[in-house]
Amino acid sequence: MASSSGQPLGEPSTDFNALTTLECSYTFPTFNASVAFDLGIALRNRILSLPSTQRKPAVISISTSNGNHILFQSVTESGTTPDNEEWVRRKRNTVLRFGSSTWAFRQKFLASSTPGQNVEALFAQGRGLKSSVPGGVPDDYAIHGGGFPIRVANVDQVVGVVVVSGLKQEHDHQVIVEVIKQFLGKN
Repeated sequence: MASSSGQPLGEPSTDFNALTTLECSYTFPTFNASVAFDLGIALRNRILSLPSTQRKPAVISISTSNGNHILFQSVTESGTTPDNEEWVRRKRNTVLRFGSSTWAFRQKFLASSTPGQNVEALFAQGRGLKSSVPGGVPDDYAIHGGGFPIRVANVDQVVGVVVVSGLKQEHDHQVIVEVIKQFLGKN
């Protein structure tokens, strides 16, 4: 098991335009099962190295854009629950449908919400998404941080999705950003 006294995660941007620009700049030269495995291991190792103030058991899932072909899935350590799987599913659906990270989409809806307004319910209403509870969160989508699109050079659409579930939502997002940045050798 990795040390729990590693470098803490930075704070993610809350600017929708900056977030989407960053996402589009993180383009993989290729993406296949080997790349997904290496990326998944890098994410797992990074989460395990987080300081105890940020580290929690998490699920890491990497899939192709059809959403049901999992290339990598692992828990970081004991303590995840079936609820983490539900978050993975809903975050993946959001990235696949809207082509943006769940954190960026959250920031977009936060910018148009009023204080105290349920941003998930606003998202459901604004996009006509089914909710089992009137005025509630969408059944099949989530705009909590931790879902991130995989793009490949010279391919117009998202080809895969990385999801982390279990940390604080801003950390679910930021660990993906930091690991992909390092993985792609971005400065």
